Amino acid sequence: MSLNADALATLRAWGAPSALQETLRQRYVAHLEAEPTGVFKSCVPDHLTASCVVLSDDGSSVLLTHHRKARRWFQFGGHLEQDDPTLWAAAARELREESGVSDLVPLPGLVQLSEHPVPFCAPSGDVHHLDVRFMAVAPSGAVPEVSEESLDVRWWPVDGVPDPEDDLIELIKLAQARL
Repeated sequence: MSLNADALATLRAWGAPSALQETLRQRYVAHLEAEPTGVFKSCVPDHLTASCVVLSDDGSSVLLTHHRKARRWFQFGGHLEQDDPTLWAAAARELREESGVSDLVPLPGLVQLSEHPVPFCAPSGDVHHLDVRFMAVAPSGAVPEVSEESLDVRWWPVDGVPDPEDDLIELIKLAQARL
């Protein structure tokens, strides 16, 4: 199965938790049906990305990366690559690469979708990430490392997240509900 086919199957099967998330799910499906390469960065202005929010085992802390290009705190994630067999595998790869914690693995199942502009991703400035978000639970004592894509990686209390954008706060709450 191609990465596009996996993404379509995953998104078609997902039960969105809200009307807004259902609207995004339908948008992502329409995008992938219209764009066979819509999972890759080369597809502009829109393409899928995969990310993963990491909670501590007790759900009280969240591990975030201070993104080098965006200069903001986010969950771990990025572009899908040709070798990624599934959305889940792409999120897992990005998670390990960016967190430095080799044994972190996303839990099965989507948690949230988020469409957002990323003007620093292309010379035209007209690019949107169609982010597919998963979650992971870190083992007790997990020690992250800063990757070349980050300025910093650290644990934050879930109620003390820096740059608290609504969709990140919602993502954390949705992830906590799955613990």
